[in-house]
Amino acid sequence: MKEQLETLVGQMVERGILLEEAVVEFEKKFIKRALERANGNQSRAAKFLGIHRNTLSRKVGEYKITPIAHRRAK
Repeated sequence: MKEQLETLVGQMVERGILLEEAVVEFEKKFIKRALERANGNQSRAAKFLGIHRNTLSRKVGEYKITPIAHRRAK
């Protein structure tokens, strides 16, 4: 995985992508994936991410991430 990250970072630098833009995109995707894993439960997603639930809630609003509907296990 480290090699893939190195390759991706190299490509981003070559294309002139700014650090702030890269960080925002990474954070949005990381949050979306954690929310999917937690079936939309922000408290559980925040634990996966290692951040406070209020911080996650603020970032979800800031990045306009669409909430994922809770799914019940069958």
